[in-house]
Amino acid sequence: MTAPKPRLGFIGLGIMGAPMVLRLLDQGYEVFCWNKEPEKSSEVVPAGAKWLDGPHRVREASDIVILCILDGKAVSSVCFGENGMARALGGASLLIDCSTINPDETQDFAARLQAEAGMAWVDAPISGGPKLARDGKLIILAGGDKAKVDQARPVLEDLSANLTHFGALGAGQTAKIINQTIVGVNYVLMAETLVMAEKAGIDPALLPGAFAGGASDSRSLQSIFLQMHHADFDKPNAYARQLDKDLRNVREFAEALDLDLPLLRAAVERYAQFVDEGNGMKDSAFISRFYQARMTGK
Repeated sequence: MTAPKPRLGFIGLGIMGAPMVLRLLDQGYEVFCWNKEPEKSSEVVPAGAKWLDGPHRVREASDIVILCILDGKAVSSVCFGENGMARALGGASLLIDCSTINPDETQDFAARLQAEAGMAWVDAPISGGPKLARDGKLIILAGGDKAKVDQARPVLEDLSANLTHFGALGAGQTAKIINQTIVGVNYVLMAETLVMAEKAGIDPALLPGAFAGGASDSRSLQSIFLQMHHADFDKPNAYARQLDKDLRNVREFAEALDLDLPLLRAAVERYAQFVDEGNGMKDSAFISRFYQARMTGK
């Protein structure tokens, strides 16, 4: 007989969290959810998710809790705040954190949650965007004790097309920092490539097809570059403030390793400038408009 699926708690119903919940519901899980802004539940509750009043209640109703929230401050609040999971009367013994936070925060929070609440921790930051989240084709970068990662694996495999266990607790977040280095630099690079093509009088729409299969080809060229060219920003795939936060973390991580990475430093500074001009809640690819405005003076 097939073992029953664990009851899942899910905290964080943003751009990535909501489609992840919908995917889990499709896979037959019972899902209990909470979000800081209750209105975000409007997409998942009609599909079968059950809303509960606080992270502590979510833990009490679940076997495993998944987080997908903004940053380390939010993770700390959900775990240790007034109605945090550490205040629950029993419930889930495993936390899967799909947020992107620093490895040292992961290790500190995990030790504290184990001590205060007896909950184990797996760091499992994600990459791929909302469509891949909805289709169960995310990239997941896991860290933690092997037995706990194996316990989390069936759930993570239902969300992912590519799951890699990198090692001890925090290793998944370290891998995500490296991932965000590539992603963040590519957003800046695609914006600069677009403005170069426009200024030179080349039709940008032809470039992805022309370069397909060559050394310059990439998913960034085939997807993000075209999104920028078509100005497809109305429904953000990711908020610029999130990538800005991640890039700043990347820079701090590199500095802690005593690395001098000038290309990364320039990309971080340019993206921060873009966000600081009031673009934090725009799509990450909106940085192309930032370049175009400087080119045209508008």
